[in-house]
Amino acid sequence: MTQTLQPGRYQKTARKSGSAAATEAAPGLRRWLPLLALFTAACAPVDAQQRSASVNTQPQPQPAVQAAQPAISVPPAVLAGLPPTSQTPALAAVVAAREAMNRKQWSVLGALVPQAKPDPLGMYPEYWLLRYQLWTPPATGRPTADLQKFISGNSDAYLADRLRGDWLLAAARSGDFETVRKLAPVKNSNAQIECAILDAKHMTGQRATAAQAAAVFAPGGACWALYDQLVADGIMGWEQLEPQLRDAIEANKTADARKFAQYMFEPGDLKTYDQLMKDPMKWLTRQSRQPVGRNEKELVTIALARLARSDVSVADSYLRREWGKSGDWSKSMAKSNLAWVRGQYALVAALNLDSRADDWYHEAGHIRMTEYNAAWKVRAALRQPKIDWKWVMESIDQMPASQQADSSWIYWKARGQAARGNKEQAATAYASIADRFDFYGQLAAEELGRRITVPPRPAPISDQEITEARANPGLRRAIQLFRLGWRAEAVPEWNFTLRGMSDRQLMAAAELARAENIYDRVVNTSDRTEKEFDFSQRFIAPFEGRVTAKANAIALDPAWVYGLIRQESRFIMDARSHVGASGLMQLMPATAKWVAGKIGMSNFTPDSVNDFDTNTELGTNYLNMVLRDLNGSQMLASAGYNAGPRRPHNWRSTFTHPVEGAIFAETIPFNETRTYVKNVMSNSVYYAAMFTGQSQSLKERLGNIVPLGAESTSIP
Repeated sequence: MTQTLQPGRYQKTARKSGSAAATEAAPGLRRWLPLLALFTAACAPVDAQQRSASVNTQPQPQPAVQAAQPAISVPPAVLAGLPPTSQTPALAAVVAAREAMNRKQWSVLGALVPQAKPDPLGMYPEYWLLRYQLWTPPATGRPTADLQKFISGNSDAYLADRLRGDWLLAAARSGDFETVRKLAPVKNSNAQIECAILDAKHMTGQRATAAQAAAVFAPGGACWALYDQLVADGIMGWEQLEPQLRDAIEANKTADARKFAQYMFEPGDLKTYDQLMKDPMKWLTRQSRQPVGRNEKELVTIALARLARSDVSVADSYLRREWGKSGDWSKSMAKSNLAWVRGQYALVAALNLDSRADDWYHEAGHIRMTEYNAAWKVRAALRQPKIDWKWVMESIDQMPASQQADSSWIYWKARGQAARGNKEQAATAYASIADRFDFYGQLAAEELGRRITVPPRPAPISDQEITEARANPGLRRAIQLFRLGWRAEAVPEWNFTLRGMSDRQLMAAAELARAENIYDRVVNTSDRTEKEFDFSQRFIAPFEGRVTAKANAIALDPAWVYGLIRQESRFIMDARSHVGASGLMQLMPATAKWVAGKIGMSNFTPDSVNDFDTNTELGTNYLNMVLRDLNGSQMLASAGYNAGPRRPHNWRSTFTHPVEGAIFAETIPFNETRTYVKNVMSNSVYYAAMFTGQSQSLKERLGNIVPLGAESTSIP
């Protein structure tokens, strides 16, 4: 019979509506909530009148996605943890204020701000109100004095920096560039803030360059405003915009692509652009003359590239017939345009694991590519029966410097150097990444003859260090937010507080998170250290052996299971993915039901999927089924667990020859699954080293992948 493990302090067992969450916030808060409810009801008509009296033309600030709200669980005092949360009227006001914010009851929120202020989280209601007033200023204008007072009064706090960024963007939108410049810089910045700052500098006499704009650009209001101005001023022109248009088309970001097209084409050509994007073949076959101008040639180039999205084989045949050396239009297009088209066909082929991809990349040559396409150019070469290491190295050398510095491309270039006899160069490259605690760091270490071990544990965190962590205001606020179940607010608060911390301070913060059972913060915080490494934090193994017991019960490798959970959920018991997977082992509802039926779990219900024992029993059994179905390969089974069991069968069948596991992992066509598999396998090696005390080999764990021809599976 399945036993129910009581959830940890910040692990939720059920999802509740905002009102239910507020009602169940804490037994100590309940006596205050009836009065707050009456107050909310009394003020609600005022909000209704406000909404009907004026039409808001400014974009509303979007409230944070509300995580499920558990009952506030006041933990017993734990060594290194914080004292129990005091249940006060001020805390009740904070909870009610968040409810009012989510309901857009702004007058209620305003009345609750002073009531919430005495609480350590009291700045949150004040921030929510000020953010609203930024975008929907009262008749008297934006509350500049209140904004300045909040920022100066909370100068080191996350919310003060966030409000600075909010204010900066609001000022930029209204054309108040002097205020933008006064507010800059923002510590926790983003592309839109950086675009607004650059735009403000440009508009106040410090001229921006096209290179500066391109370096900070990401699609969004402030960045488009910057581009609007620079295009109007003649700073951004065809030369700068054409590559960005093509990059957007490659990524199928059609809305962004059209914005770039608006900058580049006249209205008549823009209408043509819309037609060819809708049906490129129909448009191409109606062209009665060869393209002559720059605009026409660009439109034809885009249409040819878009053909591959429908059928790359048809596109290739058409390109060779009409635009090849013997085609009617062979001399009307620049070779560079046709090379880009060929590179687009190669990318589509590579993502479909089509054997023609490598040949098409060779036809395209070493042209400018997006980082994404440049990576697939190398991956297509790695899939060949006989790898052309010279081409691999040349292709990596064509990448931007920042991409070349990634451990994956350092490793594969070093492999090329070794294969071509440059052993010393290869050894130097391997050594440059061998101390990185990741997939390619481990592989590089093995190339140098070193097996994988766990680094020595640093000196324990002292009482003084943990005391300082417990006293840190940002960490204290984050923990209180975690206790409320407000993960969307807690995580950025925690992360912001870590800025500038030393290794010892980071490890102390991780210990504080461990004492509070906030396991994902233990891992992510300790992962930031640069000179001292505590693997009991980085590769935490919580739940007192229960995961190991579940794995051992069906002869499954506990290190692999822990490695998978670390990647899946970071040990958050109620984690829920964007596709609906739940719990420690991220089970989809239909999969959980299917496995429960297979193993005879008669008491399974959909609501029990986040229960520790239920989730780990179903998860380990499903993982074991996938492992057996994929010939005992942990790497293939990891891919199947993430992407569905049929996909690794299909991917394996596309090879014509056996390949080493690292090549299979690197050439998985799904970005998420490729990263997932590499992380799970790397994690598993470290967990195995920790559990056994013995050195490990990632290469041995990856193995070799041997194609078996056409494959199928009955596992969902």
